[in-house]
Amino acid sequence: MKINFIDLQAQYKKYETEINSEVMEVFNSAQFIGGEKLDKLEKNLAAYTGAKHAIGCSSGTDALLLALMALDIGDGDEIITTPFTFIATAEVIALLGAKSVFIDIDEESYNIDPSKIEAAITDRTKAIIPVSLYGQCADMDKINDIAKRHNLIVIEDACQSFGASYFDKKSCNLSTIACTSFFPSKPLGAYGDGGAIFTSDDELALKMRMLLNHGQNERYKHKYIGINGRLDAIQAAILNVKLKHFEEEANLRDEIGSRYSDLLEDADVITPKISEGNISVYAQYSIRVKDREAMVAKLSALGVPTAVHYPVPLHLQEAFKHLGYGEGDFPISELISTQIMSLPMSAFLSETEQDFVVQAIKG
Repeated sequence: MKINFIDLQAQYKKYETEINSEVMEVFNSAQFIGGEKLDKLEKNLAAYTGAKHAIGCSSGTDALLLALMALDIGDGDEIITTPFTFIATAEVIALLGAKSVFIDIDEESYNIDPSKIEAAITDRTKAIIPVSLYGQCADMDKINDIAKRHNLIVIEDACQSFGASYFDKKSCNLSTIACTSFFPSKPLGAYGDGGAIFTSDDELALKMRMLLNHGQNERYKHKYIGINGRLDAIQAAILNVKLKHFEEEANLRDEIGSRYSDLLEDADVITPKISEGNISVYAQYSIRVKDREAMVAKLSALGVPTAVHYPVPLHLQEAFKHLGYGEGDFPISELISTQIMSLPMSAFLSETEQDFVVQAIKG
């Protein structure tokens, strides 16, 4: 059986007529940057999450960068975050000359451990970036409480959790700023790079809109040094179609993830633990195994694709050597990085395919 890790082809075929029609409207209008399609997407994203402002931008990475730029983060500032995430989270901090202060993760949720945050706060700390990893929100209430006590800003890195819920509130509406990615493999994916920033703060929203368009407050008048971080109209059109069907897909992802966990209950693996109050969108369905290399090889031989998110924590990456961290500093992140592996996952994964994957693991 040939199984796709993420079945983007099946998704496109289901929405093909709608997507093609929307894209042709962009071609016919010749309005490829901004315009009606982007305005519509931003309104729909804001309505879906409950945030006052949704701002389309060029990628999840640029969303994080713009959030930090809007807060005037720069040389000497410290940002508390997790070492168990994709590099973009800490990369943007370094690009602005600030310092990532890493905190180890919770062994069950794989998200930043709030109990360890306060010990890392200094007079240079400006913000906390919790990552809602694998589609499950971090413990945002505890993190927001800590931030409020210390006058810090919280930026939710929701690049993997658009569509997830935390105590009946949507991810991307749980903190001062949130950032998400529309990379094609994300729960809500474009057909190229894309992202969005969310906030209910009017001043921050206005500033981020200027920053993503070269700092312009009107044409050829630049209030800030900004970037070219715009989301193009073709991607906005595609995302609008997908967003119409997204809640159905998010529910299917939750059902498929829960079914994986039920079927693997008696297997020699550790399945994801979903924290109280959370509904995961399962950006990845990730299990832990003691001998990952052997499991990956076994599944590959049977035609089951896998991936590892992430094999090397950020504090052990050469790019962050200057931070002075070393092996053993974040033992839970280091342990998880040697055991974690992701299985095929999408809203279009059939029960037959899922059963095959499960039997391959157990066999």
